[in-house]
Amino acid sequence: MAANGDAPPEVILGVSGGIAAYKACELLRLFTESGHAVTVVPTPAALTFVGAATWEALSGREVATGVFANVAEVPHVRLGRAARLVVVAPATADLLARAASGRADDLLTATLLTARCPTLFIPAMHTEMWEHPATLDNVAALRRRGAIVAEPASGRLTGTDTGRGRLPEPSEIFATATRMLARGNAKPDLAGRRVVVTAGGTREPLDPVRYIGNRSSGKQGYAIARAAVARGARVTLIAANVSLDPVAGSDLVTVETTEQLREAARTAARDADAVVMAAAPADFRPASYSPVKIKKTSTDGDLTLRLTPNGDIAAELGASKPSGQKLVVFAAETHDATDHARAKLTAKNADLAVLNEVGGGKAFGTDDNTVTLLRPDGSTTRQPPATKDDVADVIWDEVVRLW
Repeated sequence: MAANGDAPPEVILGVSGGIAAYKACELLRLFTESGHAVTVVPTPAALTFVGAATWEALSGREVATGVFANVAEVPHVRLGRAARLVVVAPATADLLARAASGRADDLLTATLLTARCPTLFIPAMHTEMWEHPATLDNVAALRRRGAIVAEPASGRLTGTDTGRGRLPEPSEIFATATRMLARGNAKPDLAGRRVVVTAGGTREPLDPVRYIGNRSSGKQGYAIARAAVARGARVTLIAANVSLDPVAGSDLVTVETTEQLREAARTAARDADAVVMAAAPADFRPASYSPVKIKKTSTDGDLTLRLTPNGDIAAELGASKPSGQKLVVFAAETHDATDHARAKLTAKNADLAVLNEVGGGKAFGTDDNTVTLLRPDGSTTRQPPATKDDVADVIWDEVVRLW
C-alpha cells in the first residue's frame, strides 16, 4: 500500500492457462483494493479461460498480451524492470517448464527473464503432473535461482478429481505476496530449509460432545508459517483446531488432540532444520472418556473431573533434536512471565523462547502481539507491539542468526 504520496507498488500478475485462472480474478481484486498497481500478463492459453476485458476491468489497466503489442515501449523489458513483485498464479506445469529452461516465447516468460524483483510461483495442476519428475526438477531449478515456488494445496481439482495440485485460496496467496513485498529485494534466506510450525490449541475429549481446550486461535502460528513460505522455506504446518484458510505454499497436517500433535510433530521434525512450537497443547486430559454424553441426571449436581498429564512435546523434541536443528518454544503466561519462560527455555533444551503475556484480551485471537525473546545465553529482547505477521519475521530473523 502506498503511503505519504508514494507511487503504489508495481506488481506483475502472470496468469497461465489453467482452469484455476478464474481464481486469479479475486487475487487481482485483493491487490488493487489494497492500493497496489497491477499489470496482468496472461499467456495466450490463459485468455481462453478468462478474457482480457475481465482483467482490464479489475485492474484498471490495459492487459499486456504479447511482445508485439506496443513494440515501441519494449514491454517485456519495461514491465520486468518496473515491477517490485511478480506473482504467477496459476503456474501450470508448462509455464514452470518454460520458466525453468529460460524460454522467452511469450510476454510472460520474457518478463520473468527481465525482472530483478522477487518472484512467486503458485502452481496449480493435476496431482500426476505435479508429482512428475520433470515438474519436480523444474521446481527445484527455479528455487535454486531464488524464486519462491509455493507448494500447491490439496483438494478438489478439475472434474471429480481430488488431490494435491489445487490453487490455494486467493486471500492466502495475497497474504504471502504482501509479506514478500514487505521484505523488498531481500534474498529468500530460508531457501533450502525445511521447517515445522505448530499452531492452534489442542482439544481433549471428555465425551462425544465436550472437550477440554484453550483459547488459541492459531493466528500467530499461521503468520510464522506464512513468513517462512515468503522467505523460501519448505513448510510443514501442523494445525490443531484452527478455523483459518490454509497457508498458501505449506504442507498442512490437521490434528485435534495433544497426542495427535505429538505424533505429527515427531514425524515432521525428523528432517527439519527448525521447529517452531507455536501451538498451545493441553497440559492435561481427562483420565477417562465417556462414550456417551454425560447427563446432569447422572450426577448429584457436582461433577468432579480427574485429569492426567499429557506428555511434554517440546521437551521430547528438544531432547532428541539432531545437530543443527533449532527449536523455538512459546510461553503463554499470565504471571511471573519472564521467570516461567526462562524455565521453559532451559527445561526443553530450546534455542529460543518467545514469551507472550496472555489474558485480558491480549494475544489470543487478536491480529497483533507483543513478545519477548529469551535466549540460552541469558539475553532478553522485548519487542514493541506489532502485527503477528511482523512478529513472525522477527522470529525468523532470530533463527537465521542462530544458524
